[in-house]
Amino acid sequence: MIRPLQIFLLLFMLIGLPLTAFSSVAAEAEKTELSQQDIASALKNFQKTLDGIKQQVSKATTDNQLSKLYESTQQLAAGTEQLATDLQPVQEKLQGQLEVLGPPPAPGGLAETAAVAQQRNSLNNSKKALDDAVTRLQAFRTGAQDLMQQIGDLRRVAFKTQLALNSGSILSTKFWSPVVAPQAQDQQRLAEFSAEITSAWDASWQPEWRYGTIALLLLAFAIGSLGRYFSEQLLAWFSIRYLPDGRLRRSFTALGTAFITLFATALALNLLYQAFARVQPLPTMMQDFADGFTRLAIFSALIAGLGRAFLSIRRPSWRLAVLDNHVAQGLRYFSPLLAILALAFGTVELINNVIGASLGTAIFSNGLVAALMALVVLAMPLRAHRIRQRSELRGEHLAERTMLGGLVQIATVIASLIVLFSLLIGYISFARFLTYQIIWIALVLMAFYFLVLFSTDAWSAIFSPNTASGRALKRSFNFSDRHLEQLSIVFTATFKCALLLLMIVSLLNGTFGTTTPNSLVEKIVAIMTGEGLQRLHIVPGNLINSLICLIIGIYILRATRRWLNNELLPKTINDVGIRASLVTLFSNVGYVLVILITLAALGIQWNKLAWIVSALSVGIGFGLQEIVKNFISGLILLTERPVKVGDMIGIGGVEGDVRRINVRATEIQLSDRSTMIVPNSQLISQNVRNATMGNAQGVVTIALTFPTDIDPEQVRNILLSAYHDYEAVLDSPAPYVRFSQLGPEGIILSVTGYVSSPRIVGSTKSDLLFNILKLLRQQQVHLSSPQEVVFMKQQAKSLVDEEQRSS
Repeated sequence: MIRPLQIFLLLFMLIGLPLTAFSSVAAEAEKTELSQQDIASALKNFQKTLDGIKQQVSKATTDNQLSKLYESTQQLAAGTEQLATDLQPVQEKLQGQLEVLGPPPAPGGLAETAAVAQQRNSLNNSKKALDDAVTRLQAFRTGAQDLMQQIGDLRRVAFKTQLALNSGSILSTKFWSPVVAPQAQDQQRLAEFSAEITSAWDASWQPEWRYGTIALLLLAFAIGSLGRYFSEQLLAWFSIRYLPDGRLRRSFTALGTAFITLFATALALNLLYQAFARVQPLPTMMQDFADGFTRLAIFSALIAGLGRAFLSIRRPSWRLAVLDNHVAQGLRYFSPLLAILALAFGTVELINNVIGASLGTAIFSNGLVAALMALVVLAMPLRAHRIRQRSELRGEHLAERTMLGGLVQIATVIASLIVLFSLLIGYISFARFLTYQIIWIALVLMAFYFLVLFSTDAWSAIFSPNTASGRALKRSFNFSDRHLEQLSIVFTATFKCALLLLMIVSLLNGTFGTTTPNSLVEKIVAIMTGEGLQRLHIVPGNLINSLICLIIGIYILRATRRWLNNELLPKTINDVGIRASLVTLFSNVGYVLVILITLAALGIQWNKLAWIVSALSVGIGFGLQEIVKNFISGLILLTERPVKVGDMIGIGGVEGDVRRINVRATEIQLSDRSTMIVPNSQLISQNVRNATMGNAQGVVTIALTFPTDIDPEQVRNILLSAYHDYEAVLDSPAPYVRFSQLGPEGIILSVTGYVSSPRIVGSTKSDLLFNILKLLRQQQVHLSSPQEVVFMKQQAKSLVDEEQRSS
């Protein structure tokens, strides 16, 4: 039996549990209501910030202002996304609390208490408010992303406009007016910036910070000078001590020299920044200047480091490029000079951008930078040419100049003259852009050159059977030398492709500090999807990018084709026809991709080319249908391969070897060394005899007519001995003799043998006939002569006539 005390305790538990749950839900509701006020305040701030950025964008006039607004918009979008993510657990919690309370009671059922109803309404209201807040946050995020896109478009349009702006010649008085009569506004902004620098300097030299500042400055100087020097010495010692003999030491040292210069500069700049920023936060202009100066100094260090690594003055025998030592000594000061000019005048430009200097001051600094750097770049090939001339006059033997080196010198001279001419006629922004573009292209190509050589030498050393790593791979995986060579080729090609893609993206991303990033992948996606190309933009920047794409694309395509044809495929695929088909198919696809990428870099949109597509459609319908048919047939030949390069085929009564399968036609070399061009469609639609497709062996059959009075066994042995004695005739399948026919002409015997290729059937047959006739004459066996055949026919005819008369 249940006692009264047990009933009392049970009722107490049933009543107490809901009260506890209701009290916890009420507490959560109070917290949610408090958070709703914070959320509403945050939404209000987001709206205010977004409206403020839109107003500032409409008033912005410089690229620096647009860049800061772009960063602010990006932070706003990230903030809205973060808040929406933080609100998601709160939404789930409220939903769980509503599920605990359960659905409202049905009409006519048991009524719930007023506290429960009030709590359910409060939770529903809170959840609805949160849902509305999340919806507004998503709208803010979408608006911020749209604003970011608009700011990017404004920056690109402003940059293109500046390139085409004629601001006056550098010889005009207008150009030199900022020096002769500087504007008061620029002086005031420069004074404010100087005051910020002075304040930060004084703060870092206070008694409590003085010794730390001295230590950081001395450490930065030591790392930038002595640290770099001893690091390079340690690098050389490591290369000699631990790296295998060969080119790996030189490429590793050259690449390490450039990296040490960059790392030492970055570390010294970081220490220099900490010497002043650790005291107090830097003002806005000082912080912008510090960030820009860091990038500028690293860019200048890259110029100096790659120049030193390329020339290798201290170790001429380790120099990677084919460059005479006299020329290298004559060019040793140009890369440091170019780096100093880039750092000095780039700092002037940076100050102008930070303080928001007037347009005249910005034009003056841009023109001065472009003029000085173009003169230095122009002096480099002229200096090298002059040194070579002097050495040749003295009778000294110099290394021969490569064709690529000559083309680089000519291109550098032409580009520098274009820059100087642009400055003279007033296109200063374009001149500055082209100057930095030249330097940026040179740096990217030099870095790519070092990285390619290092990756090639590194993988060759790793998979070499003469190194410890190669021997370990042979022991661990039972590899042969051929397998190691194939691995070296595959890994080297993979890294080269990755470096090529990185180089193209770097080149198309613009020069340092001159353009906004334009990703190559975005350009290709824009072509494929048709998005982002609203107008036909052909501007100097796009022309340069498209030219770079075309030149590099064709060079990469041809180099890769040579590599496939000469290195990879011969060591992986034995069939010559398959190798030729793969190379041809790769070339066709590669040229299409190069054209698409070049058009993407040029900025051409496909909807502007609709009239070309329409004209091609009409042309294909009438005159180009045969070309299209042959092109499709060529693709079928390359994929199905009923006929491949190296096959011996017969078509239309002509027989020859397939030498090449082109886009439109196939080249067939005949026996007389002439070439017949056959359209690809004929090889698909007509009957083609392929003598080497199923079996590469050739058949040599000779039929001879003998008189009826011969000994067939003797003749059979003579014919077989002639075939067996000839080296070109295969032993398996063995030659054989057949009794073909017995008629009034005599006995016809045919002898058949097999050779290794159908291409030697004719010569083998000729040699065998000579030998057979010689052997038959030695054995006094005669062939049926034409006179005997005629006599036998007449004799047979007379016998027939006599039989008819007698009958």
